Amino acid sequence: MATRPLWKTFLVFLAPMLLSNILQSLSGTLNNVFLGQMIGVGALAAVSGFFPVMFFFIAFTIGLGAGASVLIGQAWGAREPDKARAVAGTTLTVGVLFGLGVALFGGAFTEPMLRMLGTPHDILADATSYARIILIAMPGLFIFLLSTAMLRGVGDTVTPLYTLMISTLMGLFITPALIRGWFGLPQMGVASGACATVISFVVATTWLAFHLRRKKSPLAPDGDFVRHLRVRPALLKAVLKVGVPTGVQMIVVSLAELALLSFVNTYGSDATAAYGAVNQVVAYVQFPAISIAITASILGAQAIGAGRTDRLGAITRTALMMNLVLTGALVVLGYLFSRPLMGFFITSEPVIEVAQTLLHIMLWSTVIFGMGSALSGIMRASGSVLVPTSISIFCIALIEVPVAWWMSHRIGLNGIWVAYPVAFTAMLTMQACYYRFVWRKKTIRRLI
Repeated sequence: MATRPLWKTFLVFLAPMLLSNILQSLSGTLNNVFLGQMIGVGALAAVSGFFPVMFFFIAFTIGLGAGASVLIGQAWGAREPDKARAVAGTTLTVGVLFGLGVALFGGAFTEPMLRMLGTPHDILADATSYARIILIAMPGLFIFLLSTAMLRGVGDTVTPLYTLMISTLMGLFITPALIRGWFGLPQMGVASGACATVISFVVATTWLAFHLRRKKSPLAPDGDFVRHLRVRPALLKAVLKVGVPTGVQMIVVSLAELALLSFVNTYGSDATAAYGAVNQVVAYVQFPAISIAITASILGAQAIGAGRTDRLGAITRTALMMNLVLTGALVVLGYLFSRPLMGFFITSEPVIEVAQTLLHIMLWSTVIFGMGSALSGIMRASGSVLVPTSISIFCIALIEVPVAWWMSHRIGLNGIWVAYPVAFTAMLTMQACYYRFVWRKKTIRRLI
């Protein structure tokens, strides 16, 4: 940040992370396409039935990674690589221990868990075989997710991108190979997606370990790093202070989306199809906003670690500007090409009309969402997480969902989408007030 304009630093950090997010989304989308097209709708339903369980565990891991990346960023900014390794060692150890617990419990009680979720009887066997493989492999999956997240703390977003490229490309080849039994491989049916996922992240993580050692990364798994693979209570407390609220927020967002989906479903299958198409487009438009917020958090943490808290204002302004330009540009493209975009997912003209209307109602508010996320990200860099996260949860649970319900009873299906701009505007207003009148007056100190 000291040797180049801040916006260039943002772009260098942001571009690989944005591509990584797109790769992750494409990987899941294409994997589902393989299952649905090559096996059938029942296969897709079997995988979807396990999603709520998987999301819960991954939400915790993403929260843990977010907390660790902030602390690692502060240590790296302070030129204390040994402390960065200590944070990474503690986080990985906790992640593996949690993963082992999930593997033992989840592997043994996979079918009862899916029965509790109300998985239909005709897909229960396939869902169980898929879920059991993923659950038993959770320790390795957590290592993969945490490693790529923590590297961002030392300013490395390129290595996670390469790692995800390897994982994604392997998955795209292995999944259909196992479904069809190419090259003499066994035909695994629905379990093909789970096996491909496990093989892909194992190979990618192995490559990552060798690559980090070769480039002498501060987080390379060498002898020095192995010494730090233990739980340090003080560091774990600091990681959880930042990470747990982030994980809880993700779970609340998921539950709110389930509530909104239940409202949409009352309008019939056409409305549900429109909901799915709109969400696909919005997810890609939101990627820059989410990536900018993470970038602001990491660069802010490094500035705090270096004792340059005077740079936080400039980082915040740059994040807001980048969001306006990048997310705003995608929003404009979304409006200009809304019909072709909806037609990519939907073939029925009446449903395309409905989806296009819904997209027009809320797409602009993605920029507002990005502004609030950027402010939340910069505050997270200092460890100030509880209030910004509480604001987000409040707006999602107590503004978005009630407004969607109330407006849907007043103006129909369109009213559900009105809830998004209402909630995002409230979120930005509250985050901005807390940032301006409370957080900026605080004395910013390192967490460790």
